[in-house]
Amino acid sequence: MNMNNVKTQKTTSRLALGELNNKDYSAAEHGRKPVHVAMFSGGASSAYVAYHIVQKYGKENSILFFTDTLWEDMDNYRFMEEVADYIGLDITTSIDGRTPEEVFFDMRFLGNSRMAKCSEELKVRQTMIFLEELRDIHNLEPILYFGIGPHEQHRAINLQNFYEHNPIEPIETRFPMIEIFKEDMDAKTIIQNEWGIKLPRMYDLGFSHANCGGRCVRGGLGHYALLYKVWPDQYAEQEAMEERFREKFQKDVSILKRNGGPFTLREYREMMERDGVDAYLAEKDDTIPCVCSFS
Repeated sequence: MNMNNVKTQKTTSRLALGELNNKDYSAAEHGRKPVHVAMFSGGASSAYVAYHIVQKYGKENSILFFTDTLWEDMDNYRFMEEVADYIGLDITTSIDGRTPEEVFFDMRFLGNSRMAKCSEELKVRQTMIFLEELRDIHNLEPILYFGIGPHEQHRAINLQNFYEHNPIEPIETRFPMIEIFKEDMDAKTIIQNEWGIKLPRMYDLGFSHANCGGRCVRGGLGHYALLYKVWPDQYAEQEAMEERFREKFQKDVSILKRNGGPFTLREYREMMERDGVDAYLAEKDDTIPCVCSFS
């Protein structure tokens, strides 16, 4: 049930849109009432999507769903609560009870820039449990909404494939930022200027997403350089966790990768201390954003 490993064919933008628009699962054939579930990551796009479904389907037919890793930045909770108040919908939260670090040690596998068991356990699994409970206990048929934008259509296809094939029955997925709104629609500006809600502080600090308080193991090299620059204490916590894992399991593993092999946070910090952190802020690698960005 690992969404990171779902395989999809490369598609053009036009084909991707066509694929997204062709999926339709009827709740009526199961005798269930449809319910519209906003997959709330704590980001601007997912907040605007939640607003959209409440306006279109009503609060009584909508759910604002959040899976908490227990590593979130405190300002994320402030933002989510203010968004929930604005759209008039309580947040439905699912918690595994473990942090990502506890998952790594339980599974004897250190999350890294290519594979994150924390997402699978704390986000995806909790979501699947919640969705099946909606069906089995409440006789509701969930329709999932994600805040993925037009520049990420391949990830929308990935999510769609996952929810089509992994639940007991397929679950419909929708992507309003691709399917409905204009490509230049700026959710961040609307939320700040029209709703009067300040965005999570991690955006202002330069992070591309606000997950896990900057400690996302799939963040990549540039992300961790930024973390070291703005929150060195958070970086130090990740470095210490990595060292504890390597020592306990006697494995040459790391969160980051370079040249196809392990590249520890200690090594990276020493390079940044030597050369200056600004030299590494734009460093690229072949990683992709964590699925937590959309869960």
